[in-house]
Amino acid sequence: MIKPWSPTRSSFAVLACVFALFGIWAAAEAAPAQKTSKGASAAASVALRYAEAVSKGEAVDVAKLDFACQYRLVAASKSGLTAYPDKSDSSYDACWKEIKASHESALARIDIGMDVLWPSNGALPYFREDLSRYPASAFVMDDIGLSPPGSGLHLKTLAARSLPNGSFRLRPNQPVISVPATLVTMSVGYQDPLTAPITKAPGTVKWTNTVKPARRAIKTLTLQWVVLSGLKKHGFPGDAAVVNRLVQDGAPVEGIAQEIVPFVTEFSTAVPDSLVWWGPEDVPGVLVAASARAATFPGLRDRIALLNRVLIIDPNQPDALTVLTRHLYAVILQDAMPGHHLVVKDPALAMVVNEHYWNIYAQSTRVDLSLGMEIGGFDKPTTADYLYRLLPALRTLAEVRPEQLDNRFRWGAALRWNNDQELAIEVHEKLVKDVPAERKAGKAEALLQLAWSRVNKVAWNRNFDDPDVRLAYQEAEEALKFAEIPLDKFLAEYTKAYSLLFSPNRDNRAIMECLTQAKRWFAEIPGQTPDVWNFFIGSEQLKMVLDADPIFQPLLASAEDKKG
Repeated sequence: MIKPWSPTRSSFAVLACVFALFGIWAAAEAAPAQKTSKGASAAASVALRYAEAVSKGEAVDVAKLDFACQYRLVAASKSGLTAYPDKSDSSYDACWKEIKASHESALARIDIGMDVLWPSNGALPYFREDLSRYPASAFVMDDIGLSPPGSGLHLKTLAARSLPNGSFRLRPNQPVISVPATLVTMSVGYQDPLTAPITKAPGTVKWTNTVKPARRAIKTLTLQWVVLSGLKKHGFPGDAAVVNRLVQDGAPVEGIAQEIVPFVTEFSTAVPDSLVWWGPEDVPGVLVAASARAATFPGLRDRIALLNRVLIIDPNQPDALTVLTRHLYAVILQDAMPGHHLVVKDPALAMVVNEHYWNIYAQSTRVDLSLGMEIGGFDKPTTADYLYRLLPALRTLAEVRPEQLDNRFRWGAALRWNNDQELAIEVHEKLVKDVPAERKAGKAEALLQLAWSRVNKVAWNRNFDDPDVRLAYQEAEEALKFAEIPLDKFLAEYTKAYSLLFSPNRDNRAIMECLTQAKRWFAEIPGQTPDVWNFFIGSEQLKMVLDADPIFQPLLASAEDKKG
């Protein structure tokens, strides 16, 4: 049975002395290297035909040109073969399945959280290991560029040179056969950057799994193929074949070292350091179009997959970053709904309710914001996965398009939920400065966001001497001056009351006064309901204070009456 392609150059040297006992090394050394000739050109043609057949999934043509497949047929025949089996012969299908099996490790999908790549549902060739661990056929496999629709690949032979003869036995105890060997180099170009194979980015650390590796899409690479010729006189139906995989890799069986079949001095694989990756300057129009296309997909998985693919080609692509951050932020807000169980019809109020849910949640439990899919053993992405994918994209977009103030609003809020306290405050402080005073609504929101970043810091650290809590009150007071709509005025008064919870000498009467004003403005908000009001005054830290002091009973009784 043909074993998967697996040997490495390091193991080759160790095993060489063992094979000398079988005469293999001697046979290879006995045949001097030949100069490039017509034979080398013919070998280049064979390699090209083989690669094209693999890329098109032409199983019969592949089997006819694959040394391992032909070797098995010839070795099983007492007198060799004068012609290829009929096209209906099962050997062709068996050969193709073995070659496909050697590609499976590069097709295994490991989509954790929001790291999914386009094609999101289909073949995704991803070479996670050193390229030398894959047979050359893996880089031209028929799955490349096919689903969703892609443009496949382009092949071109570059050079061919003779190698020391290859050698093998057809059967145990028979003489060693020595045949000419040629090394053919071939360029492979992947036309579609959105379906091209993926590798780890250059310089990625390979000995740790604590950091998710950066990925790149391959544009071109060089393959080398070993072609053996002069086979017909030894009972093969064809005169030349490609050594894509070894028939035997020399691995011991029951402790006994085995021959390498065939014994050759090179392997068919990718040429080290030949990779060129797709970059931002190659297809800027395609990336813009793909970003717009992703926004139209109904499924979040497809949307994120295509945007992730665009961003591994150009990590600073502003359109992709904009679409990605808006969609992920929206999903995080939607994830708040099962927590608060409210139905809020007004979009502006719904956003405020969902953001407030995470503000409060981030001050205490934090599980949903910190436990990712992989760590928690879940079968689908969690809110934490969305948050972890969102944060670096928000940061990059803030650097690429600092004028997009709405992005910086979201960035500061996401940092707050991630408990990145100082940076959240820093982002919102700069945002307050950058929002012009004439944009009153924007100024009010920026001040309120900054106030909540300070409040969350104090609420988490429980350091009531922190001057940030007094600054938060002042910023909420200032936001009230810019607020023009009831929703913003309510938030300003509510934020003042909430910040007072963490004052060193808490003044419950001041809290009552702020909440009374907040309730007055809340009554004017479109779409408000008693349940929403109860949600705000039912926040854990606030409710503990309200329940403990009779001064708040009229406020609580009013809420209960409306609830009833």
